[in-house]
Amino acid sequence: MTTTLLRTADELHARVRRGRRAVVMTMGALHEGHATLIRAAREVAGPEGEVVVTVFVNPLQFGEGEDLDRYPRTLDADIKIAEQAGADAVFAPSVDEVYPGGAPQVRVSAGPMGERLEGSSRPGHFDGMLTVVAKLLHLTRPDVALFGQKDAQQLALIRRMVRDLNFGVEIVGVPTVREEDGLALSSRNRYLSPQERRTALALSQALFAGRDRHAAQEALRARAREVPATHARAEALSAIGESRAAADTHAVAKALPGAPSAVRAAARQVLDEALRLDPPIALDYLALVDPSDFTEIADDFTGEAVLAVAARVGTTRLIDNLPLTFGTLGAAS
Repeated sequence: MTTTLLRTADELHARVRRGRRAVVMTMGALHEGHATLIRAAREVAGPEGEVVVTVFVNPLQFGEGEDLDRYPRTLDADIKIAEQAGADAVFAPSVDEVYPGGAPQVRVSAGPMGERLEGSSRPGHFDGMLTVVAKLLHLTRPDVALFGQKDAQQLALIRRMVRDLNFGVEIVGVPTVREEDGLALSSRNRYLSPQERRTALALSQALFAGRDRHAAQEALRARAREVPATHARAEALSAIGESRAAADTHAVAKALPGAPSAVRAAARQVLDEALRLDPPIALDYLALVDPSDFTEIADDFTGEAVLAVAARVGTTRLIDNLPLTFGTLGAAS
């Protein structure tokens, strides 16, 4: 497959469309995480469909003092990665093509969800992100658009925009891709020195610690449901080799002293230890939130949640998250 480079919307619109068009939006500096998105888009589009990868570094979503100028631009390499992953076209417009006449006066507002977590740390970021996503959806006219779950708040806001403003497009989230040591793939990872990269592992390690605590608690819930709340409970647990003290797991699980709080505490412990590393981690936030609005969940919460973390290592800001489900055994991922 030969991937075509397109610079204008007119060039894209002139292409003959057969089947579904699947779009993957990127800011370039493609890596295996992007390649996974493109391969997923290829599957969604099917052999008769079309996969378009956008490469555009959006100035609206960079705040004052952020890394717009040094954000990597590697278009030639990006085209090769896109081609190998199965893209039919790379749409790499100029700033003038996306924003003719300069920065737009009318923009999409992210609303209350856009002011939390990432929005609080980066004011205006999500307004700029949603504005360019809306623009690119109009310019590329896809049937389906795919986004990575690593940017969980971004994905939630895009879904909300598409629903609230009646965009006729399907939004698909693709699981986070990680390196062998657990670090989430990001274009910004290339900024990290070897020592900074070792510190950066604390982000994923904190999430994994929270996930493990969650899994243990969900197993305890399941065990408590299986064992009757009678004297026979102690006998049943003793019969499978557990200590008499463990026989009261039913009461512990029923009381459940803050399952979400315990998950936060397990993750926080890892991050607290990372404060003593060289270089230390500079934590922005650790949050366990409802993905529908990104507000913190209470200890009696049941359903899907997102454990999210953001921190700076040296001059590089990184984010990561894991989805969890409370009230259902084995729902961590």
